[in-house]
Amino acid sequence: MNGSASARALGALALAAGCLSTCTRPRELPPCDESPALPVAPKDPAAAVIVAAGDIAECPGGRQEETAALVEQIGPDAVFTLGDTTYPNGALDEFLDCYHPSWGKFRSITRAVVGNHEYHAPRAGPFFVYFCGGAGAPFEGRASFDIGAWHVVMLNSNCGGDLDVPSSVSDDFGGCGPDSPQARWLKEDLAAHPSRCTLAMWHHARFTSGEHGSADSMRDSWRILQDAGVDVVLAGHAHLYERFAPMNADGQIDVVRGVRGFVVGTGGKVPLHAVDEVHNGSEVRNIDTLGVLRLELRSEGYAWRFVPVSGGSFTDEGEAPCHD
Repeated sequence: MNGSASARALGALALAAGCLSTCTRPRELPPCDESPALPVAPKDPAAAVIVAAGDIAECPGGRQEETAALVEQIGPDAVFTLGDTTYPNGALDEFLDCYHPSWGKFRSITRAVVGNHEYHAPRAGPFFVYFCGGAGAPFEGRASFDIGAWHVVMLNSNCGGDLDVPSSVSDDFGGCGPDSPQARWLKEDLAAHPSRCTLAMWHHARFTSGEHGSADSMRDSWRILQDAGVDVVLAGHAHLYERFAPMNADGQIDVVRGVRGFVVGTGGKVPLHAVDEVHNGSEVRNIDTLGVLRLELRSEGYAWRFVPVSGGSFTDEGEAPCHD
């Protein structure tokens, strides 16, 4: 994940693929940072601070400026966006007109996973080119990096289970099955980066009480993560905030080897979703407050705090150790 010529060439292909049907007028992208790698040394050597949210910029009418103000106040080492970065169609116009003036201020420190609305544009082309390599190589949408003491993996969860995703999408990157290219890559990556603390992120929540329901298509990925001792998974898609107890891939609480999930679909898209039925393991839920998740990634554990937009009163905070 760097500003190499090959990445820029792939980005140009992505732009060509996406702009034919999603640009209403000639557009020019703001220049990419030539070295968009995340900082290896956070401001505080003892803890890296990240901000995460998905389902962000609705064009027009979203409240992304309010959540972007939170990011600016927190001043994180990195920003993790959890898919559906723009609405409704992941078009280049939407990125430049609605995302860039708000969350685009943090593009150089952003790592972005691809959501289903990005795929309304062919092959999610505008998404991949806008993030300048910070979303993984076009058009796979998977990557990994280190920040502080933590290893982070980014996955593509657009496996066809969501009716909003074209049926051809999973063929673009091979899907999410146990023998898929992404699953093989994930196993190899985790084996090559044995870290005390590891975080994964993608768009479709494996577990949620939201009206979209849980993504069974990510069961195999979750099992790979739990077998490797991964600690945290971040997701969006459900437009709510929800925190889970450590869970195994089959939806059972496992405080010894389970992975804790956070669903943070509160980045600016309104309205938020209702809770359908409370899922096993759901510890906290909120459906009326936009905001972001602040995570402090320490050398042996993590602390979380949901930060609401101005005028919001809901919050959620706590801390936990990483797996031994």
